[in-house]
Amino acid sequence: MTNRSTVAQPATMCAAFQETVRRHPDKVALRTSDDAITVTWRQYSDRVRSLAAALAGLGVSRGDTVAIMLTNRPEFHLCDTAILHLGATPFSMYNTNPAEMLAYLFENAGNRVVICERQFLPVILAARELGGKVEHVVCVDGPTEGALGLDEVVAAPAEEFDFDAAWQAVGPDDLLTIVYTSGTTGPPKGVELTHRNFIENARIVAEFGGIGTDDRAISYLPDAHAANRWFAHYGGMLFGVQITTVADTKTILDALTEVRPTFFLGVPRVWVKLKAAIETALDAEPSVLRKRLVWWAIGVGRARARAQSAGNPSGTLDSVRYAVADRLVLSRIRAKLGLDRLRVGVTGAAPIPPEVHEFVLGLGLPLCEGWGMSECTAAITIARPARIKLGTVGTPVPGAEIRIADDGEVLARGPMVMRGYRNDPEKTAETIDSDGWLHTGDIGEIDAEGYLKIVDRKKEIIINAAGKNMSPTNIENAVAANSPLVGTAIVIGDQRPYNVALICLDPDAAAAFASKHALPDATLAALSRNSRIVEAIQSGIDAANAKLSRVEQIKKFAILTEAWELGSPHLTPTGKLKRKPIATDYAATIDALYR
Repeated sequence: MTNRSTVAQPATMCAAFQETVRRHPDKVALRTSDDAITVTWRQYSDRVRSLAAALAGLGVSRGDTVAIMLTNRPEFHLCDTAILHLGATPFSMYNTNPAEMLAYLFENAGNRVVICERQFLPVILAARELGGKVEHVVCVDGPTEGALGLDEVVAAPAEEFDFDAAWQAVGPDDLLTIVYTSGTTGPPKGVELTHRNFIENARIVAEFGGIGTDDRAISYLPDAHAANRWFAHYGGMLFGVQITTVADTKTILDALTEVRPTFFLGVPRVWVKLKAAIETALDAEPSVLRKRLVWWAIGVGRARARAQSAGNPSGTLDSVRYAVADRLVLSRIRAKLGLDRLRVGVTGAAPIPPEVHEFVLGLGLPLCEGWGMSECTAAITIARPARIKLGTVGTPVPGAEIRIADDGEVLARGPMVMRGYRNDPEKTAETIDSDGWLHTGDIGEIDAEGYLKIVDRKKEIIINAAGKNMSPTNIENAVAANSPLVGTAIVIGDQRPYNVALICLDPDAAAAFASKHALPDATLAALSRNSRIVEAIQSGIDAANAKLSRVEQIKKFAILTEAWELGSPHLTPTGKLKRKPIATDYAATIDALYR
């Protein structure tokens, strides 16, 4: 017997949490992947109560803000939920943010308390000197110079603090969190989201068969990212999903086999690497017969995915062929990946290459692509498992409306749209018009069945010297799908005669390639110049070009000697390209490609 909730409609996330605790006190709510820490809902509740009293002792009260800078660990959930029960607003910061950026956030949010790990203390203390009104820094992993320890704060709770009165006073239009956009073109904006915003957005769960305490999810993305908060924090509080925290994103594929999640949010790069790992393993398969069998099965699965995408029912022969492929091969691949119990997979935050999406669907994994933004809580549209249409991001979630403006921009409206940008009424008015339509900045198309296709960001469309419009994301996705060695690719061609690309190697894939081919120097600098690497990248570019129109094709490329890290000057913490800084910093390399 499953224990799944469909549409829970509490007024606030505090009420949702209390109801989940009441119904499932002895179920495990939080755990680490090695089971070093497990927390039941009853223990979670007790800890929230004591932490709320402790933070009240530091002066945190209704309407205040509290900053959090933690890796994925149970303490994030405990602290964030405790802050909510005070009627205050927690917000997370990307762990890669420099002191100057943190100071900007402290100033904008107005928080007087920061909760962090000791490893982040130096940058937080440096930020405090630059701006904001931070009075207390609390380290979850013990006291140290310049900060209190969480346990010592808990030992000094506010006297006569009324926990129940505090959380019961929280209303649906109170702030749930502030999500700071990752800022590809300027300083981040503080997106203010309410309890109502999330609860309305969560109505989509009913269309996925409900979620409950029998379901498992993994928290591995930054909690400063709206999607991870939705999927791996609020989803637990609202529906009782068991959350496993994974501190190191590089171990996510290993964590899958340990957790065997039923719901999983994977950014496109996860699915690209999964596809590459399978293809690499097949390439090394010594048995020709076995290799042919696996490729046949994957081909059958991909053909089925294409047919379902097109809305074509499977014939008897196709159904039998797929059943055989699934039994002999595909089910075993899913089990080996740790995804054999997956009910719903979701990909978002950036476009997934359609070829990769088709491959994953071909394995029998129900991977639904969604589209949204922090300003809409998370999802505006998403595919449903019953009909996943390749190349689209599905149809609107319950309560959402979308339409296409005259210039092609996608507009969205509904109860999940943010309250506004923090302390920035002018920018809010620019983004949400007088009729309540959010101007998303994405160019899109709606097909005859109501499915939305995102073309690209409005400000990122390439218009070449001949006046042809192109989507750089479409081209970059083609490269990523056809070359596992590519970690990041950026296409340049605006006002240029043809397109060129800058390529960053994927460090893991490049190291594996170097080992397989016994290359003497496996450093990225050396590999970027190695003729075998260059030939492999060229092969991937050629394969991508074969699927692109002539005007979109990449004529030349340069392999860079470094890999861009998340949160670097060239990538946002969520992996989006910072196109203008890249164009500036690599101007000489780009110009050389046009000589």
